[in-house]
Amino acid sequence: MLSIKDLYASVEGNQILKGLSLSVKAGEVHAIMGPNGSGKSTLSKVVAGHPQYAVDSGSIDLEIAGKMTSLIGMEPDERAREGLFLAFQYPVEIPGVPTSEFLRSSYNAVCRHHGLEEMDPIDFDGFLREKMKVLEMDDKYIDRAVNVDFSGGEKKRNEILQMAVLNPRLAVLDETDSGLDVDSMKIVAHGVNTLRSKRNAMVVITHYQRLLNYIKPDIVHVLHQGRIIKTAGPELALEVETRGYDWLIK
Repeated sequence: MLSIKDLYASVEGNQILKGLSLSVKAGEVHAIMGPNGSGKSTLSKVVAGHPQYAVDSGSIDLEIAGKMTSLIGMEPDERAREGLFLAFQYPVEIPGVPTSEFLRSSYNAVCRHHGLEEMDPIDFDGFLREKMKVLEMDDKYIDRAVNVDFSGGEKKRNEILQMAVLNPRLAVLDETDSGLDVDSMKIVAHGVNTLRSKRNAMVVITHYQRLLNYIKPDIVHVLHQGRIIKTAGPELALEVETRGYDWLIK
């Protein structure tokens, strides 16, 4: 599904990723942990195609239409239409754009790209309300501007709502648990878990084991100074929670 090989990437002239390699298969959930400044959020932004982040060398390939295709040079919106989704650590506000209109436009853009029939406003309204039930979101959010005056927890639920509507093949969740209380985290994790399937894959970036109590990863990686220094099963996250990162970094 995703293949990253020997990736070096920079932002504002500072090289952050330094030879990172990662392979994610369909049906898998990978967790990426690491201390502050290790390059976790940089990785998510580079994969999504953020224009301020430059790929210096290496490759990022996504499985598209049955073959591995390079994402380097592909615009962010094109990556999204091909099934790549990024849930932001700090979701942005979009004043003046109702959530329903934003989501329907995004959904129909994906449909057009794949030659599928678009959904009219009435049908989409029912479709959206069903997705909102999974995340226990009140219908009042439908007509509110995207993330405007939302609490931190509401913004994170809205990110997962976008994911539920778009049904991406590869989702990258960048510290979705940050700023969430336990109840909100359970609801967000439930929404994520309902979207897991054998045809998609997820990369969950987090500082803490607590999120991984609810979103069970298949594989856990530890990132340090721009490269993955340890890969193991879910037990690695528990060990990091207990021992910190020093035993891996020394």
